[in-house]
Amino acid sequence: MNIDFPLVLVILTALSGLMWLFDRFFLAPRRTKDGDKRPWYVESTAPFFPVLLIVLVVRSFIVEPFQIPSGSMIPTLEVGDFILVNKYTYGLRLPVLGTKIMDVGEPDYGDVMVFFPPGDDRYFIKRVVGLPGDEIRLVNNVLHINGEAMPQTTLETNRSQSSYQVVTENLKGVEHLVRRRKSAGKYGDNYVEVVPAGHFFLVGDNRDNSWDSRAWGAVPEKNIVGKAFVIWMHWEKVLSLPSFDTVGAIK
Repeated sequence: MNIDFPLVLVILTALSGLMWLFDRFFLAPRRTKDGDKRPWYVESTAPFFPVLLIVLVVRSFIVEPFQIPSGSMIPTLEVGDFILVNKYTYGLRLPVLGTKIMDVGEPDYGDVMVFFPPGDDRYFIKRVVGLPGDEIRLVNNVLHINGEAMPQTTLETNRSQSSYQVVTENLKGVEHLVRRRKSAGKYGDNYVEVVPAGHFFLVGDNRDNSWDSRAWGAVPEKNIVGKAFVIWMHWEKVLSLPSFDTVGAIK
């Protein structure tokens, strides 16, 4: 069962805030006069309001933590990486509703973005490879944007029995790692799509093991959550020890 944590946080903040206001402007003056104690329902809600409000503001407008659940962004992000997402890079949005209330910036090539895919309420994380109006083409796992091939340099060729290799891709000046098959799969062999206006094309760095815009289409601007910018911990399993070896900026 998926829990809508932003909605729960908004509801708890609102309820505790109402109790705080009720106590501050109605009960407190009478309590001072009569010497009564706070009612249990006020004591158990109102004191949490400042903390919940701070968490809501920080999480909605500044930064939000996420954990990487799948290997679609290998080798850039591993399963179990804990990351931070900048919530204001692409504009300030209302919690739960997602309505943009202030423009700040726009997604650009190479950004690692958290978003909701079309028709899905789950968080995904992929890399921006196409802006509105771009023609995106993949030929033998080489990305082409508007007819221009993005250069790839092989960094690591696995043992002969492996069908994968790791390359550095120069995506419009942004260098990052890509894991790809030596022989391209379904969406890397000969794929082409034009990005509609107001949409962005997002693909995983693990090119042949990623469910992304090649499967469900470009992502509308309204579905953007924020820009991933740093790994702060790696903790793959509950029974394992957390690691800080990979802490650093996301490239």
